[in-house]
Amino acid sequence: MSTIAVTGATGQLGHLAVEALLDRGVEPSTIVAVVRTPAKASDLAARGVDVREGDYARPDTLVTALRGVDRLLLVSSSDPGHRFDHHANVIAAAAEAGVGFVAYTSILSAGDTKMLLAADHIATEDALRASGLRYALLRNGWYTENYTAQLATILEHGALLGSAQDGRVAPAARRDFAEAAAVVLTTDGHDGQAYELAGDEAITLTELAAIITDVTGQDVAYRDLPAADYEQVLAGAGVPAPMPAILADSDVGILRGELVTDSGDLARLIGHPTTPVADTVREAAAALSAAA
Repeated sequence: MSTIAVTGATGQLGHLAVEALLDRGVEPSTIVAVVRTPAKASDLAARGVDVREGDYARPDTLVTALRGVDRLLLVSSSDPGHRFDHHANVIAAAAEAGVGFVAYTSILSAGDTKMLLAADHIATEDALRASGLRYALLRNGWYTENYTAQLATILEHGALLGSAQDGRVAPAARRDFAEAAAVVLTTDGHDGQAYELAGDEAITLTELAAIITDVTGQDVAYRDLPAADYEQVLAGAGVPAPMPAILADSDVGILRGELVTDSGDLARLIGHPTTPVADTVREAAAALSAAA
């Protein structure tokens, strides 16, 4: 029976990936949750998951955490200043520990995109190719939660801000991407594959604002800003550098069509349509109401 590890298993995507593996019937004791702070994974430990300390910035912990692991999901680091170094540490540790296969959560259209956000992902893909490890690239598009996480602010101001003009984005729920990762980790035939993963719906931010209006009953309009102005708004709202510049640039990438794909890879991997955007908005609105 293969041992499957997930890095960043207390993070949003990593935790959902562990849940998806459990939902697929993977024996909990054969799942390794690699986390920086094991105490924060007590819920997984209580379910029988093997929780191990592994810090992206501390290579010695990674080698120990990955001993005996057959298949690994490398969830990309959330630190844009050190992301590639973190990934390189995991790849080196995986090679030293004898991991048989690595699935990496990259970015949609990594081979072609000009987005600032893609640079670390492209470098990581290159490092995987050079590592000698068997691998698959899970090129994740935008999570719908990238927008719904800001739902309270959007509703407060009656405005969704951005710099995408009439460009289209094809978001999917984070759990859809987690489910796809679980499929790749538990089935064969993925070696060397690059999956372009995005939602079934390609929408403009004007259409997203209309969905939010329809779901919540509160009027929300999309307000388009020049990228430099949007960057300033994000910085003024407390978004730490360098993320304001990266997020504004990503909206320009949406305008260029870099966050849509007609591959159908995500729905095909998970075996069902991706979660409708309206459903994720509805869940977020319900959570806001429950917390009020």
